[in-house]
Amino acid sequence: MIINADLHVHSKYSMATSKNMNPETMAVESMKKGLNLIATGDALHSKWLEELEDQLTPLDDMGIYKTNIEGVSTNFITTTEVEDNERIHHLLIIPSLEVAWQMRDEFTVKNMDADGRPKIRMHASEIIDIAKDYDCIVGPAHIFTPWTGIFKTYDSIEECYGQKVDFVELGLSSDTILADTIEELHDYPFLTNSDSHSPWPHRIGREFNKIDLSELSFKALKKAIGSDKILENYGINPRMGKYHETGCIKCYKLYDIKDAQNNNMKCSCGGQIKKGVKSRIDELSTLAEGKHPKNRPHYQYVLPLAELLSTVHDKGVTTKYVQTRYNQLIEEFSNEIDVLINIPVEKIAIIDKKLASIIQAYRTNNLDVIPGRGGQYGTVNYKESINEVI
Repeated sequence: MIINADLHVHSKYSMATSKNMNPETMAVESMKKGLNLIATGDALHSKWLEELEDQLTPLDDMGIYKTNIEGVSTNFITTTEVEDNERIHHLLIIPSLEVAWQMRDEFTVKNMDADGRPKIRMHASEIIDIAKDYDCIVGPAHIFTPWTGIFKTYDSIEECYGQKVDFVELGLSSDTILADTIEELHDYPFLTNSDSHSPWPHRIGREFNKIDLSELSFKALKKAIGSDKILENYGINPRMGKYHETGCIKCYKLYDIKDAQNNNMKCSCGGQIKKGVKSRIDELSTLAEGKHPKNRPHYQYVLPLAELLSTVHDKGVTTKYVQTRYNQLIEEFSNEIDVLINIPVEKIAIIDKKLASIIQAYRTNNLDVIPGRGGQYGTVNYKESINEVI
């Protein structure tokens, strides 16, 4: 059984998230996207757990849950992201909602329900020990993010945890090509997830994994992650990530890392310069690009369909113009992932030639991208990207 899975999202109980991050909306929008399995997120928050239990139905004892909405096929798996006492974030995939209830009392935290992503006042090694006691699948979230990724503080995974983890999550500003220049990471499977704070398809599933499961269950997912059954990673071009390059968090000026360090990480505008993911990876790299461990799956760049429509037609992502065209494509081709990856560009061109040209450009790695930095997402230079395409 081959599935598309986004294993890291949040609920409406996390800070800076959409009020529409509820089970019903998440399920409907994930089906439009083409996701077979979606994370619950925030599974240590009591009110969210109560909503999940009320609105989802367990599939036997599989650790998988289905929505009660007729005609919606989305499946859920129990997950949470937590912050440790060094502000590093960790992703826990939990065997069931029942186990999530049991785990709540194990952690040192002032108020578990203060935020969907709880601030646990424990070291990473203590958190992973508890997670392992409950048979969770666990690893660091968005490992290179300069604010909360593991590599902002540590130079290795084992230095942080004191043991091996089940996976590492790459985050939006890196990909397999960059991450595999760090030799230690050859020992770990990579997950690519959206970390979405919104249910809409230009956020949820913007990164996802294609995984081969023996059955749809928590145990099968755990086995698949540990035995090279991740068939492909899908994610945005890392240059589109908010922190790919080094830049000012106030004016977004792009900096060479050496110039930034010579300026004590202070921009001429007075803002703070944040070291980019690419610069941090360069510091940790010991291998040349192109050297991958055996069985490392292919990494395919994708960009959300609504964002592509917005770019080529110069309209806002949420405008009626873009949403009408989006819905037309979903009705014609079933789901967004198929449009982005599988449908021949010639068929897409019948409906929207401009869209077909930019899809062809990123499928063939010909996108011209102005890189993200300092908290600002990268942008696609559409006119350059479609040069000699369709």
